[in-house]
Amino acid sequence: MRVLAAMSGGVDSAVAAARAVDAGHDVTGVHLALARNPQTYRSGARGCCTLEDSRDARRAADVIGIPFYVWDMADRFHEDVVDDFVSEYAAGRTPNPCLRCNEKIKFAAVLDRAVALGFDAVVTGHHARLGPDGLLRRSVDLGKDQSYVLAVLRRDQLDRSIFPLGDSTKSQVRTEAAERGLAVADKPDSHDICFIADGDTRRFLADRLGETPGDIVDAQTGAVLGTHQGAYAYTVGQRRGLALQTPAPDGRPRYVLSITPVTNTVTVGPAAALDVSEVAGDRPVWTGGPEPAGPVECEVQLRAHGDVVPATVTLAGGQLHAALHRPARGIAAGQAVVAYRPDPAGDVVLGSATISS
Repeated sequence: MRVLAAMSGGVDSAVAAARAVDAGHDVTGVHLALARNPQTYRSGARGCCTLEDSRDARRAADVIGIPFYVWDMADRFHEDVVDDFVSEYAAGRTPNPCLRCNEKIKFAAVLDRAVALGFDAVVTGHHARLGPDGLLRRSVDLGKDQSYVLAVLRRDQLDRSIFPLGDSTKSQVRTEAAERGLAVADKPDSHDICFIADGDTRRFLADRLGETPGDIVDAQTGAVLGTHQGAYAYTVGQRRGLALQTPAPDGRPRYVLSITPVTNTVTVGPAAALDVSEVAGDRPVWTGGPEPAGPVECEVQLRAHGDVVPATVTLAGGQLHAALHRPARGIAAGQAVVAYRPDPAGDVVLGSATISS
């Protein structure tokens, strides 16, 4: 096939592109320029949006021996990922920008352009498996598994995707990169949020949303326990940085239970109040087979790298509902609920939705 390899400048995407060549595909490499001003994004190897990353991707393409291009998608990235990130926090939710980037940029804008240019598929360095049956499965390296952030993809997008790394551990990928002479073999993984240069999410949001003082209140009594400068700076399950003026009667720590933008209120309470037994999600996507007509017994993951919980999942009224068989703690609206079917060959992604309540 004629395939487009998305090359971030890291070791995973470089090895994925090389494996696509080994598989006999006609491969072209492309690096996505996502920063309007690369100097404002991560420096060094902390992100995937720097000038250094672009150069690393180009050098890897040269070693592999494939054509290489840079596509400027900064405006689209800013609108679909950065602006979405800010507006979600303003609405009291906790978004996952990597999930949104996969959905809106790498497997929408990029895939659409690739198909328009005559490519058959897009190759990425995600750690996930996509077998001959077309089902998305977890990576063999559970510590690096990225099926959670890929679960937003539709069936037609998965049909044009290739994930060559799903059967390898990260250490195997690095060893292979060194053997291939790729300079990125020892490059550290990117982490945190690539478009927040210093990692200070609170300051990033304050610069865009401004300071909006409000109250921090007790869930049980309604008493005002403190103040904040912006409810967007808090997320469900947060314990540190609350600066409460009145300790709990039992001396135990309090946690953020909810955020209410309408009243600009942050509500706190005991850890037990974080327990959730049911989750609802909007914009469901179901790729693990025909859309179910009734309840499905499965497992759900409610945040990136979070534990899986047995659940009964139903699709109804444009929503995905998950009745958890045991309570989960600290679940935030804006994250994804991803349903998996346990399978000896690797847990199969059934579907996903964006948690709304």
